[in-house]
Amino acid sequence: MTDPNAIQPSELDQLPDRDPEETAEWQASLDAVTEAAGPHRAAYLMRRTLERAEGAGIALPKLLETDYVNSIPTAAEPGVPGDEAMEQRITAWNRWNAAAMVTRGSKYGVGGHIATFASAAWLYETGFNHFFKGKEADGSGDQLYIQGHASPGIYARAFLDGRLNEAQLDNFRREAGGDGLPSYPHPRRLPWLWEFPTVSMGLGPLSAIYQARFNRYLTNRGIKDTAGSHVWAFLGDGEMDEPESTAALALAAREELDNLTFVINCNLQRLDGPVRANFKIVQELEAQFRGAGWNVIKTLWGTAWDELFQLDTTGALVRRLRQVPDAQIQTYQTRDAAYIRQDFFGADPALVELAKLLSDDKILECFHLSRGGHEARKVYAAYRAAVEHKGAPTVILAQTVKGHTLGEGFASKNANHQMKKLTVDEFKNMRDLLELPIKDSDFTDGVVPYGHPGADSPEVRYLQERRAALGGPAPARRVHAVAPLPAPAEKAFASFDKGSGSQNVATTMAFVRLVKDLVRDKETGKRWVPIVPDEARTFGMESLFPSLGIYSPKGQTYEPVDRDQLMYYKEAKNGQILNEGITEAGSMADFIAASTSYATHGETMIPFYIFYSMFGWQRTADQMWQLGDQLGRGFLVGATAGRTTLTGEGLQHADGHSPVIAATNPAALSYDPAFAYEVAAIVKDGLRRMYGEAAPGEDQNVFYYLTVYNEPMPQPAKPSVDGVDEGIVKGLYRFNTAESAGITPPANAPRIQLLGSGTAIHWALKAQQLLAEEWGVAADVWSATSWGELRRDALEADEALLRGEERVPFVRQALQGAEGPVLAVSDYMRQVPDQIAQWVEQDWSSLGADGFGLSDTREAARRHFGVDAESIVVAALAQLAKRGEVKATAVKEARAKYGL
Repeated sequence: MTDPNAIQPSELDQLPDRDPEETAEWQASLDAVTEAAGPHRAAYLMRRTLERAEGAGIALPKLLETDYVNSIPTAAEPGVPGDEAMEQRITAWNRWNAAAMVTRGSKYGVGGHIATFASAAWLYETGFNHFFKGKEADGSGDQLYIQGHASPGIYARAFLDGRLNEAQLDNFRREAGGDGLPSYPHPRRLPWLWEFPTVSMGLGPLSAIYQARFNRYLTNRGIKDTAGSHVWAFLGDGEMDEPESTAALALAAREELDNLTFVINCNLQRLDGPVRANFKIVQELEAQFRGAGWNVIKTLWGTAWDELFQLDTTGALVRRLRQVPDAQIQTYQTRDAAYIRQDFFGADPALVELAKLLSDDKILECFHLSRGGHEARKVYAAYRAAVEHKGAPTVILAQTVKGHTLGEGFASKNANHQMKKLTVDEFKNMRDLLELPIKDSDFTDGVVPYGHPGADSPEVRYLQERRAALGGPAPARRVHAVAPLPAPAEKAFASFDKGSGSQNVATTMAFVRLVKDLVRDKETGKRWVPIVPDEARTFGMESLFPSLGIYSPKGQTYEPVDRDQLMYYKEAKNGQILNEGITEAGSMADFIAASTSYATHGETMIPFYIFYSMFGWQRTADQMWQLGDQLGRGFLVGATAGRTTLTGEGLQHADGHSPVIAATNPAALSYDPAFAYEVAAIVKDGLRRMYGEAAPGEDQNVFYYLTVYNEPMPQPAKPSVDGVDEGIVKGLYRFNTAESAGITPPANAPRIQLLGSGTAIHWALKAQQLLAEEWGVAADVWSATSWGELRRDALEADEALLRGEERVPFVRQALQGAEGPVLAVSDYMRQVPDQIAQWVEQDWSSLGADGFGLSDTREAARRHFGVDAESIVVAALAQLAKRGEVKATAVKEARAKYGL
């Protein structure tokens, strides 16, 4: 019974009902249909009514799920404008060679994946023949994010096209010899073929969205017209569980990125089993994407199902398909017709009658073979609809069978992701299924042969003609012959050399001021891409808002609340700043797209991404690796850096380790500058190396990581001695000696070398004064701008020694002849300065902020970690006492004096 006291839906509606009688009639009609024809008929009518309203543009909540059938009816499918039989033969050769390559490599134990491409072969082939634009097409061509585990199929097609040879296929996953193929899409390893690294699952979808968005950014800013470029991301249904996979769906819909298509290969399997064993991943993804505002196209069933749907006059078949969980669909793939008749059709009397009209062969054809993602006609229809859809991105949910055509031992088996090879008999069965002209005698000594119809065969000519019509080979990465960017005016950098006098300036502010000058440069200013995750005011960047504008494809459709202020919040369609909101992952995806624009679009851009240093490498180190793999260039800036500079913020904000993580990335040049002039010198050198005239042997495909601080301090003038600029770039130079600091130590005073980086150098300078004035010790202070670059140089010197070349590491050259022991200190864990310990000839010790951060003042935090000036003094005295250069009692006295 209905509870009379329950709140009725109409009572919750805040809109007045202008015609209650008409409303009641509609409700009564629904009740009548339910009573007369049943709830299924009522649900059908409601669904169709909602679809009609949605198509008419009536403002209603979206229908998040549709029936488990193809979105494009068979009658509405366009014909494939090509030779389907020819494309079938090309696909067969690709399937064969992909499986052969992995199987032949299995004898070396290097692994490989066969089943993924077997399920997705038509998803790629249809695109290569009819949609994917190459680099010679108008604009920049299309950008293809290839599913990592499908790489053998892409290599197989490049082999057919003549871009790879048999020797290279035989070196799949064996690169040490110099002519091998990387396991997955790796631009750094195969830079002429791969553009985008995708096998770190979840990063491909995220990057594809921001790449499509960056394409629009370039157009709206007048840098390059990218209207002809389309971004295609090929993904796995299991991959969509990664949080990054769906993190930016709303952004893509909000900005109407109809230059973007996701193709999700729904083979219903992840690495160990079904993606959604007890549920339906396709329906789940449809609801997720439709809810986010995407256009969704489902391509689930092949043409063999058309007859079944025509026979389904009651809707029982569609209802049953919606009910059956994915794991059971997989089971049908492996069972006989009798099982399917009983389990699937036997669940509904109407289906029992329908099944009587079907032969066993027909049932097996439908449930074993016929999937939408395996038919060129179905895939072509989906792709055509996707590229013609305007106003929103599109996702294609293509249902396939994992391991399709590989035989009963592979298809839909839970373990097929780990299965690396086929037997000779399985290959022969596959050959017969694919109708390939490969003879039994071609299997020499049991080794499966590669297959090729010949360089002048109809298949190869067709393939190459299709690619020529679409703008050349794909995938392909091209670095266009772009002239080096001219160096900005020296004035922008030299202005920091004189220091700030008595004014306190944080290095964060120094960096922002430098950027403000550089973006005004007539030659290169427009190429800067400032990226910030909703912390611009924290870093003092709000002054850039009105001058550069914040990018928005909508422009500014409102009057900002601070419009009457000098530094008001200005959004613009041609805005230069990418203010991403609270998403470090999105900001990094922006950075990757901008940093690789020199290759993707032939347009060199200079991105800098500034972020809370604690929330950069710790949160998105995987994307930093992706950045290095994609050969990105630019400046990452970890602001509010260090473990003790953020007063009151505490453990979660206190970064004591980002340089350690950065040191693990071979493409990252990590710097911890102490002074404003050092920041300027490092940025100047980075611009030269990455965008200008790099020195012989220098790798341009690097990125810089600078840590800058929010602690205002007097900025000194650059020392006017030789070697300072070289030392800043290489990682170490002597900032002063006790004597040049105006200290007159006693004759024969013991001496120590204090190495400091970042804000720690100020504690070292204070310790220098205390050591001289209170303990009679002379200390020289060195600025260690990069512990990481010192280590990199030393490692290269060690490698040279193994080759028989004599080379002295720079850190040893710089410290040569320096008297006394060395004491290093930074606002990071001791592991950071200790990177170079083994190459320092002097006695070595270090101080650092190890452990978790805490909330307090800077002074209290530094005393807690033992890195303040007084702690440095005690540590220095302890070093000298061990050498017998000061009395042992001095250490105890100093502890007592400073309350340590």
